Amino acid sequence: MAFQARNLSVLAYANGFTLWHYTSADAAASIDTEGYFNDAAEMLRVGDMVIANTSTDTTPTGGLFLVNKNTGGMVDVADITQVGASDTD
Repeated sequence: MAFQARNLSVLAYANGFTLWHYTSADAAASIDTEGYFNDAAEMLRVGDMVIANTSTDTTPTGGLFLVNKNTGGMVDVADITQVGASDTD
């Protein structure tokens, strides 16, 4: 799949920082590919964080992406920091 603008929303904004939420059937490894968020380049800034729900139609995962590049319309996010990676019960 590809980036879906309707699935990206602002959760909070303060002091030039935006906390976003994004949900997608795409795997985290696809989402953290450079260029995935290019269509949102005008909104995303380096240092913004994206709380994400990924792989929503297979085995859902969640975590945080950090926007680490936005140059000339080319956006990149760091690999996901997964939340809830293990469940022992």
